[in-house]
Amino acid sequence: MRILITNDDGIHAEGLKVLTRAAKTIPNAEILVVAPDSERSACGHGMTLHNPLRARETILEDCPAYMVDGLPVDCVNVGLTIAFPDGCDLVLSGVNNGPNLGFDITYSGTAAGAMEGCINGIPSIAVSMACFVQGAPLHYETGEAWLTDNIQKLIALPTTERTFLNINIPAIAIEEIQGTRFTSMGKRVYEDRVERREDPWGRPYYWQGGVVVMRPDDPETDVHAIANHFVSITPISLDWTNSKVLSQLRSNDY
Repeated sequence: MRILITNDDGIHAEGLKVLTRAAKTIPNAEILVVAPDSERSACGHGMTLHNPLRARETILEDCPAYMVDGLPVDCVNVGLTIAFPDGCDLVLSGVNNGPNLGFDITYSGTAAGAMEGCINGIPSIAVSMACFVQGAPLHYETGEAWLTDNIQKLIALPTTERTFLNINIPAIAIEEIQGTRFTSMGKRVYEDRVERREDPWGRPYYWQGGVVVMRPDDPETDVHAIANHFVSITPISLDWTNSKVLSQLRSNDY
């Protein structure tokens, strides 16, 4: 099985090593790691169009690897060009340093890596560690244990064209994991997301971030699953068409 691995936390991120080690447990895995040369979090599904991309060879977990001065989408496309011009069998993205729940998916470079694999017609999976307290342990050992036990089940799951899997693993001890749930996207929004500050000369500047508000009231969602110590697996479709609204619009005169 030919596997391309990427992330948005950069080539030196611990989560990338975790994902690579888990992928190595797949029988006959041929692995290439292509990741940004530095952190590119919250870059969304951006790509580099107006600058050249440079890729430097390296080794990660005894696997051939490249560090690219671009975004996760760039890494997927560069990796396919270098090693898998006819496509590969699987794209893995992560393991992200933090959750990608609900609307986070639209900002996430981790999700974007899997999305680009999906656009190229390749089964793809994004994986994140759901830690909500700054400075708290990320428990990558939990992520690695869960992935090692489940990765062959994951690649065997039935999906449709233009769909990738978005997985969030609670950042807790492995014995505290309550199980796995298949979920829909929940609501995870940010309040007071832009803060106005002043520099030493009294000139205003703006710092974007905000306070995360979790709304785990719907038991079918990824947010609810993580809040209750379950791993969440959410199938994400690249077809963003709202079919119900489309049908209503077509039924009206315009």
